[in-house]
Amino acid sequence: QVQLVESGGGLVQAGGSLRLSCGVSGRTLSSYDMAWFRQAPGKEREFAARLRWSGGSTFYADSVKGRFTISRDNAKNTVYLQMNNLEPEDTAVYYCAARYRDIGPWAYWGQGTQVTVSS
Repeated sequence: QVQLVESGGGLVQAGGSLRLSCGVSGRTLSSYDMAWFRQAPGKEREFAARLRWSGGSTFYADSVKGRFTISRDNAKNTVYLQMNNLEPEDTAVYYCAARYRDIGPWAYWGQGTQVTVSS
């Protein structure tokens, strides 16, 4: 059904930028809420950003607000996470997630992509 594949992770210096991509297959992206979560070593997975399925509303965790931007390109069926002014605390595995419209829990997950920020 819905399959998500993240890419774009890597190593970057503090203060730098990185853009993650989440390719969606199996369904049309426009009908799904999309989100990014992250899990740092030794910590629980946490919410980072959400893009509502309709209207383009965005929501961010306080820890990333003002630095991260979630967006989508429906023609490419891809969701992005633009990360600016990266900090070592942003080091984590980043996961793309989806759900039909805004109904229920996050039902679909990608495999994750590693982001490492060096000081």
